[in-house]
Amino acid sequence: MTAVEAIEREQSGIVDLAGDIERLEMIFEGWDETPRGVALAYGRAIEALNGEALRRLVSALKRDPAALKAMKAAVTDDVVYGVLRRHNIIKPSLTERVETALESIRPMLASHGGDVELISVTPPSIEVRFVGSCDGCPASALTFHAGVKKAVEEACPEITKILQVKGSASGHQDGASLRFISPFANGANGRWHYAARLSEIPDGGVKAQILEGEKILLSRRGSIVTCFENACAHLGLALDDGEITDGVITCPFHQFQYDLMTGECLTAPTVQLHPHAVRVIGSQVEVRLAK
Repeated sequence: MTAVEAIEREQSGIVDLAGDIERLEMIFEGWDETPRGVALAYGRAIEALNGEALRRLVSALKRDPAALKAMKAAVTDDVVYGVLRRHNIIKPSLTERVETALESIRPMLASHGGDVELISVTPPSIEVRFVGSCDGCPASALTFHAGVKKAVEEACPEITKILQVKGSASGHQDGASLRFISPFANGANGRWHYAARLSEIPDGGVKAQILEGEKILLSRRGSIVTCFENACAHLGLALDDGEITDGVITCPFHQFQYDLMTGECLTAPTVQLHPHAVRVIGSQVEVRLAK
């Protein structure tokens, strides 16, 4: 196994673990109050024990200069950083603080169909880029100074230079702007694949197809697109012939119902459709398959 293959396998394992946690949380949400409360309390107790163990470990390592140096290097790993941050053992990184500042203005940008992308952090400078309707908008200069620049400067005073990068998001070959990206894209690995034109997916309906050997189901509401494995969580049968009413599709075989925006099963809340990351760039819909 090559070094690259080893890294890819490790990343895939991390994504699988995160997915397992999310699926378990969804199962807990479907339980009655008492068993759900017991499960959550058990989880909190285990997490508190792990946190205390990590705090003692870090405290011991800090006493040895060589170990402290090794620990600082280890914290650059995203998973190590994320776990230690969850337990408040280390302070937020500069990148995290910048992202938090940008997150505070994203609702305002989203209300106009736009967003902002953090391109790079090289203290004392950062680079950002507007995407969606904010890319090339005549009012983007005002948005930059009154929104992005002000939010970052207040949260991260060590950043003294905030540069706005021009050009299309994600380097798409057509030069089109990113219009939408699903929340399932966070943490997903793999290559984006062209799936369809936005107009080929009925607004309020679905489009079934095979992409790279995977059976997928695309659904659209305006420019918001979702993608799930075309398989009912009950017996794995195809859903595309199911009746759709108010964004809910009913399996044509055993009448299990699913919310097409979230994949949530309304019939049996302990299961859900398997999601794939999806994005809309210009008029093209691309999917990142979850292996």
